[in-house]
Amino acid sequence: YKDKKFREAIGKYHRALLELKALLLSQEASGQRAGAALSEEHRQAVEAIEVDCYNSLAACLLQAELVNYERVKEYCLKVLQKEGENFKALYRSGVAFYHLGDFNKALYYLKEARARQPTDTNVIRYIQLTEMKLSRCSQRE
Repeated sequence: YKDKKFREAIGKYHRALLELKALLLSQEASGQRAGAALSEEHRQAVEAIEVDCYNSLAACLLQAELVNYERVKEYCLKVLQKEGENFKALYRSGVAFYHLGDFNKALYYLKEARARQPTDTNVIRYIQLTEMKLSRCSQRE
């Protein structure tokens, strides 16, 4: 990601997620509940890696020439299921919903992001853009 090789990074993040799923599935196959054989510390580590992978995937997708905002939204929502306070996922969810035309949800996620980092200029800019879109939509009605 740091080298701006986004396509390559996307592949690596996907492989990492597959490895994490394989780890959990191998425990299920051996007759244990998923995560039961993992210590609490290991389970938290797996979850943290999973969150980082989904967050990084969303970041990579936002750098693509043709952005798949549906995918960005999907990955960010997975992060938020586990870490509801995650600033990056809140912001990127807002951006995705904005570009998908769901301005009410965009505004919700962007305001949640602003509550965590009130001076972030990107968040403020997207809130302004979203509010302009919402006011245009309400003027049409």
